[in-house]
Amino acid sequence: MAAAAALGVAWQPGLGAAQGTPAGDRDALMRSALSAAPPLLRDRVRVMDLEGHVLREGDAAFTCLPAPQGFAGPMCLDAQWMELLDALTHKRAPKITGIGLAYMMAGDSPDGGASNTDPAAAQPSARNDWIVEGPHIMIITPDAATMENVPAAHAGGGPYVMWKGTPYAHIMMPVGERPAQRQTAGR
Repeated sequence: MAAAAALGVAWQPGLGAAQGTPAGDRDALMRSALSAAPPLLRDRVRVMDLEGHVLREGDAAFTCLPAPQGFAGPMCLDAQWMELLDALTHKRAPKITGIGLAYMMAGDSPDGGASNTDPAAAQPSARNDWIVEGPHIMIITPDAATMENVPAAHAGGGPYVMWKGTPYAHIMMPVGERPAQRQTAGR
């Protein structure tokens, strides 16, 4: 997941239903957003666009967002993760009050991914440990100490901590094959 500000996303939750969006665009946004959800939740989740417009209400405890161009991928977030996204957007520390879960079952977009070390990085570089992850689940906790025994290195294919040592640290749990990585000069 990435800082919405770094994505050029004007994150403004609670703006109501999207108006003036052509039906084809709306359908494409819905398909992208719903690809992040596990099949058993897809019919029940709330769907929003990247500007915070509600495309569909839902009764599940998750909100799904489409993939932002060139960064990360579609995601399905609970309330704790919506708080983290808002905090990233507004460049403040998140107020995480419990365990938070997020699904990215479609994985990162081929032109996406995120720095494993810098939440504000918008593009891969030789120094920011950029990773394009396959399908995965993300977990946040209000107590960073609970992540101390989870490695920050993603090379092993198991769980790892992304953005370790920042207020946005979270556990990444890969659940599928990792796609080809984006190349950078010097990498």
